Amino acid sequence: MVRHYLDHASSSPLRPEVSEAVVECISGGYWADPGRVHSEGRSSRDVIEDARDRVASFLGVKPRQVVFTSGGTEAANAAVWGGVRRSRGRAIVCSDIEHSSVREASRRAAEMTGAELLGLEVSGSGRISVAGLRNVFAASPGSPKEVFGLVSCQWANHEVGSLQPVEEIVEVCRTSGVLVHVDASAAIGNVAMDLGSLGADLVSVTAHKMGGPKGVGALVLRPGLRIEPLVLGGEQERGRRAGMENIPAIVGFGKVAELLSDPVDSQGVQRTRLETEVEIAGTWTRRILEVVQSVPGTQVYGDQENRLANIVCFGVEDIEAEALVLALDQAGIAVHSGSACSSESLTPSPVLEAMGVDAARSLRVSVGWSTTDADVDAFSEAFPLAVKKLRALRT
Repeated sequence: MVRHYLDHASSSPLRPEVSEAVVECISGGYWADPGRVHSEGRSSRDVIEDARDRVASFLGVKPRQVVFTSGGTEAANAAVWGGVRRSRGRAIVCSDIEHSSVREASRRAAEMTGAELLGLEVSGSGRISVAGLRNVFAASPGSPKEVFGLVSCQWANHEVGSLQPVEEIVEVCRTSGVLVHVDASAAIGNVAMDLGSLGADLVSVTAHKMGGPKGVGALVLRPGLRIEPLVLGGEQERGRRAGMENIPAIVGFGKVAELLSDPVDSQGVQRTRLETEVEIAGTWTRRILEVVQSVPGTQVYGDQENRLANIVCFGVEDIEAEALVLALDQAGIAVHSGSACSSESLTPSPVLEAMGVDAARSLRVSVGWSTTDADVDAFSEAFPLAVKKLRALRT
């Protein structure tokens, strides 16, 4: 059976060019400790710094701002830990729709430091309220910078794809003197980023959701910001993250950043590969939306005006998502659900619950760089049939 992978928001396949770069790195002798001054060590250091330059350029920052990590989860944990330790017990602000790596790290940091953990108002479309953040600051007993230590805000929601008013959130925090962390792991590779202009204090990203290797991400620090490292035991990454660098994965991260920055001629117009892929993803998800909305009893979740181009999230009345996930899988189609039965979690998606959505009936379809018309055609054919069969079983 031909398989059709439509779960890129969870993880995207490794791009061939990235695979080649990783293999070349492994076979090219870049195995020495990059912290050593001998020739082998310097060679390893050179390829790491070349990758750092490429990632920094892709994100619109200076290379020394980029701290390589083992992935987006570590980067988010390091951002929360470093921000909270720097704030010395001041309150932490984190909404219920943040990724679990941010929510749980914030909860643990609050417990360990005795800091108060506050939520943020979230709309039914999965967007954080800027006015709600201003109200939280205004209700504080002192100036925001004396009361609040860290605000975390995702760039885009990983479940429903809603884009957050991240520029406004960062502006409110910066003008109030409050440290702000942006989790951009769901957005990277789907949104053009200029982190230098954004001005966030801390930004966490990952490589594997845009066709890069698993096991590598980055924490981007505002120039001049010093935080306590999460991982201790060495002076790697200028003392900001200990541990031997994952050289092949870092090289792969640099390669995918370079690829998405490359100019592509599309109908006589020069654009980056990122811009071209985003446009194509939007075409595919619009087709998927048309199919979904043609089936009676479906409801689309998330902000339909401000959303990632590659994600469609919806619910189907009277049918639990697990049954649909399995039915589509039997038809050769891989999708995701926020229900507890369809993931490693024992509880439904807190994101969907915060939006007032029944997670047990949610389905997420997400496209990416390797998606083809055949993949979308297969979903378009299989989804209505799966719903029809499952409803027939109920009656």
